[in-house]
Amino acid sequence: MPAYLDNNATTMVAPEVREAILPLLADEYGNPSSMHRLGGQSGMLMEQARQKIAAGLNCDPDEIIFTSCGTEGDNTAIFSALEAQPEKRHIITTRVEHPAVLNVAKHYERKGYDVTYLSVDSKGKFDMDQYRTAFRPDTALVSVMYANNESGVISPIKEMAEIAKKHGVLFHTDAVQAVGKIAIDLQNLPVDYLVLSGHKIHAPKGIGALFVRKNAPFRPFMLGGHQEHGRRGGTENLPGIVGLGVAMDLAVKHIDDENTRVRAMRDRLEKGLMAAIPDSIINGDQEMRLPNTLSIAFKYIEGEAMLLMLDQFGIAASSGSACTSGSLEPSHVLRAMGVPFTFAHGSLRFSLSTYNTDEDIDLVLRELPPIISRLREMSPFRRGDEGLDWVDDHDH
Repeated sequence: MPAYLDNNATTMVAPEVREAILPLLADEYGNPSSMHRLGGQSGMLMEQARQKIAAGLNCDPDEIIFTSCGTEGDNTAIFSALEAQPEKRHIITTRVEHPAVLNVAKHYERKGYDVTYLSVDSKGKFDMDQYRTAFRPDTALVSVMYANNESGVISPIKEMAEIAKKHGVLFHTDAVQAVGKIAIDLQNLPVDYLVLSGHKIHAPKGIGALFVRKNAPFRPFMLGGHQEHGRRGGTENLPGIVGLGVAMDLAVKHIDDENTRVRAMRDRLEKGLMAAIPDSIINGDQEMRLPNTLSIAFKYIEGEAMLLMLDQFGIAASSGSACTSGSLEPSHVLRAMGVPFTFAHGSLRFSLSTYNTDEDIDLVLRELPPIISRLREMSPFRRGDEGLDWVDDHDH
């Protein structure tokens, strides 16, 4: 793929990660729980990886539990916090969470819990007054994502966690998009649960980690053997775990590059597209966002058509709508931000990594403007007395 700009969806496995994993698929195949030498070697490699992840987050290795993915981590954290406090039946979350949190919140609503969904403004930022007044005596948990996967907007997690602590309420954050892009120091971030996913930081798919602060209540979500000190049953995914450890080392090493060179490429892409394509807007706050993420919307265009045409030039990006899932509605994030319908359908997300180059940006800047022009010529709008009006033919 000449220009892979969909790194918020998944990342390539780093060469260093692949190199570390391969021996575990051949010679170092022991079960970390086994008592013999091969098992002991596997157990040592697993604990070394745990130490690397803890070092990257500045926490204790005993506070790290290996999971299969970010979704499992989110489910585990929420389940654990609620099961440990059965007398508390209120949850605070937001309208822009990942489905791994939103669908869990809806599940508990069906079980009789009350859920407060915080709103966001047009920049994707929370109403902090709404947040402060949302707490109740029976509030069990606050769950707020660290950085939004679509807009890249970064939440004020430290402030929100501190407010929750004043109310004696547990705090969970889905940091899947934030880890590796912005520095996270859990010694100075008063969250109780934090989730990360390997395939967002150049580790394989199928591996993640959950931080559970010491003294935070915990109930196992995966019941089985004694693995992870009884906190998560199931034979450990040693290749994935070792790969995640190496990926975390690389993420820490590359954090400055993310926030300088990668940010500069993102900004050049944004400036170039905004200058070349009229009727374009940036989705979300342009200051408090991830250094690698650009969510941009083009009026009177279907995002899926843009993606198909970009793919012909070897450019991979993401759409801002959920059409691929069978829905013609824009994504819940764009709807929550109040992005106008005529723009929301034409949203694209470009998400970069340290493996991207200036040539990738040049390719998009060369190919996307004429694509937009061609699509607008075919767009279902007509010129009326009051200008351009969108004609929605989806129901015909």
